[in-house]
Amino acid sequence: MLRVGLIQLCAGRDPQANLQATEALVRQAAGEGARFVLTPEVTNCVTSDRAHQAAVLHPQETDPTLARLRQLAAELGIWLLIGSLGIKTTDADGRYANRSFMIGPDGALRAHYDKIHMFDVQVSASETYRESASYRPGNRAVLCQTDFAAVGMTICYDLRFAHLHRALAQAGAQILTVPAAFSPVTGAAHWQVLLQARAIETGCFVLAPAQTGLNDTHNGAQRRTYGHSMVVAPWGEVLLDAGTAPGAYCIDLDLAQVEQARLRVPALGHDRSFDGPDHV
Repeated sequence: MLRVGLIQLCAGRDPQANLQATEALVRQAAGEGARFVLTPEVTNCVTSDRAHQAAVLHPQETDPTLARLRQLAAELGIWLLIGSLGIKTTDADGRYANRSFMIGPDGALRAHYDKIHMFDVQVSASETYRESASYRPGNRAVLCQTDFAAVGMTICYDLRFAHLHRALAQAGAQILTVPAAFSPVTGAAHWQVLLQARAIETGCFVLAPAQTGLNDTHNGAQRRTYGHSMVVAPWGEVLLDAGTAPGAYCIDLDLAQVEQARLRVPALGHDRSFDGPDHV
């Protein structure tokens, strides 16, 4: 059995305050026996204010949240997925990376992944997102080999792109990670069913730690996130739904279920090329 811990945060615009809350919950999860602990998207700072991002974000090499969480993983002897951090880049246009990090139990950085798909949508008349205004997209899928499983790394809006998750599973992933800061509108409509679909299509466990509640973003403005951090089994069962309260949520996974699900429906090996579609 692999005991995992999903951290559900209500992060805001202050990276130091977010780090304190994150560290306390990671310690709680490790204290409850979790060997693999996961935090949500934008663990360090939830804001779309470019001026504030410029003031508080750092390059990877000097980011204080990354440095502290690497120390914490080594202290606790756990694998730690930092769902994502806003990271300064050297891009000429000044945009940041939305970057997920896998930290080993020795504190070493084992892998990182930059979110590929940017959340540029108008959810409703009053709710519009332009992630690409602040963050530049990545262009590489990442599979990290841990000492318990191969882990495919994705972030939030990536969830809607089935081909990415299928490619990770066909490359060997047994676990898919989907740290998120989902909108309540799209969360209520699509979050659970998409997580279940990705699990069923790939025969993977899907682990999705999430931001929740009213996130203080800038100048008194607040953004609401959906919560409901979730664990879905390879056959599609929802094993954990954390609801909307911040906290550390732990559960045991039987990784043998990956092979069992894939033997029952071996769809990962049944791809066929095809022509078209024809316009008729």
